[in-house]
Amino acid sequence: MKAVVIHAARDLRVEPIAPAEKPGPGEVQVRVANGGICGSDLHYYLHGGFGAIRIREPMALGHEVSGIIAALGDGVEGLAIGDKVAVNPSRPCTRCEYCLRGQPNQCLDMRFNGSAMRMPHEQGLFREALTLPSTLVERFAPDADLAFAAMTEPLAVCLHAVRQAGSLVGKTVLVAGSGPIGCLTIAAARLAGATRIVATDISDTPLGVARAMGADETINLATEADGLEPLQRDKGRVDVSFECSGAPQALGGLLNATRAGGTVVLVGMGGDAPLPLQLMVAKELNLRGAFRFHEEFATAARAISDGRIDLAPLLTGVHDADDAVAAFDLAADKSRAMKVQIRFHGG
Repeated sequence: MKAVVIHAARDLRVEPIAPAEKPGPGEVQVRVANGGICGSDLHYYLHGGFGAIRIREPMALGHEVSGIIAALGDGVEGLAIGDKVAVNPSRPCTRCEYCLRGQPNQCLDMRFNGSAMRMPHEQGLFREALTLPSTLVERFAPDADLAFAAMTEPLAVCLHAVRQAGSLVGKTVLVAGSGPIGCLTIAAARLAGATRIVATDISDTPLGVARAMGADETINLATEADGLEPLQRDKGRVDVSFECSGAPQALGGLLNATRAGGTVVLVGMGGDAPLPLQLMVAKELNLRGAFRFHEEFATAARAISDGRIDLAPLLTGVHDADDAVAAFDLAADKSRAMKVQIRFHGG
């Protein structure tokens, strides 16, 4: 079967790999339909890794996929051949101190598909077929769109970020960075009851998507340098801010816009940024991190399956797996792309 495999920076190949094994007890085999290209996939493609994490052996990319159940192992209940599913790429160990504390997203022995942190690398999900524990799939309605189902993982990230903020009912929310994660955070905040959502970016293209995903107001900080000024008056007018850009320079404006006693959730995985501690102390701000997800994966799957979030504005295009290099090149062009997917023939 074929897979999309990274060998080094700019060396992405569609090549044959060993077929998926027959499912054993408690396992299922999934024919992969759609796979979304994530920011971490792009880091491997463009740079061969990020930070100290580098590609040291060929690795299938991908951790945002949907597909169809093709075979069931013994003892699997609640699933049937032909079911549409999303695949959870996160496998905490269940045994370490963080798993036992109820923080499995902080697992000390986490396995996450498409990651070069381990050696051998943890292979990704951009493969024609997968055999995995049945507990790692979430079932969708028969009429579900598998392109949207493949967005379960990034939506789960954003649901976890919103959860870190506490109640958003009746709140004014600011989302900095209107890429896929920012736009999904907007949708998640709306679902959680936010009354007013303001989105920022430095390009009109993602801001248009942000409006389609539920933002009430948008600010292009490249053309409106003082666009945040009204939100920064009187110690800030925003109850909860989400930093989704990963840009260190975005943090200062976000903190100034957040009201005294408000909350800032850091979602973007950018470089380190200087933190204005005096401002945080004086305004008694609550600073929270948001890393991956756990039970939010099932919640995200239900929200998509039930049609409670319209994901159509996010989908830039779908390329056949044999055209994976073109798909990655498009995904890397932020002036044209939001979420680009690779299609296998599992649908």
